Amino acid sequence: MKEIILEEILNKRTIIIGEVGRGKTRLTAKILDELINRIDPKNITVIDMAPTTVIGIAARISAYTNAISKVRYLVPSIIKAPRIEGKNKEEVIYLANLNKDLIEPLIQCFLNKPTKVLIINDLSIYLHAGDINKILECINIAETFIANAYYGESLSDDKNSSISERERKLIEELIKNIDIVIKL
Repeated sequence: MKEIILEEILNKRTIIIGEVGRGKTRLTAKILDELINRIDPKNITVIDMAPTTVIGIAARISAYTNAISKVRYLVPSIIKAPRIEGKNKEEVIYLANLNKDLIEPLIQCFLNKPTKVLIINDLSIYLHAGDINKILECINIAETFIANAYYGESLSDDKNSSISERERKLIEELIKNIDIVIKL
């Protein structure tokens, strides 16, 4: 696993990107574990956007750390994997919008009561249908921003819904506002 020096990412904006199964969430959890030893956990918010319905594609950060019990952990009860679970274009779009509707109140919760550190697990799920400006606002409010996101080819079959192209373009747009990009 890639070694991260905590001092290098404090007070910076960091995104961890890569293909499915490369260890993005595991690395994010490791960073969280190190952060809670250095920063008051009350100053850390984690927004977990990982799908809960498909095993082996994504995992919630809670699968890799117990630190979430110490920080403000914002997580919807369920998130779908649109490209995998949607049987056609309409279902993929419906599931992407459902996810957006479930995630936006969590983003708003952070914006209403920000903490010094914001960590987002599986940010790309929100970008299927969500508003990039809400994420940019979060990035600008947090002193330290850390996110991970899918950025690859293996999930490109989106049943002609265009969510894969949108996701890729918005990740590339976000990268313009990021200090450190870690590719796994």
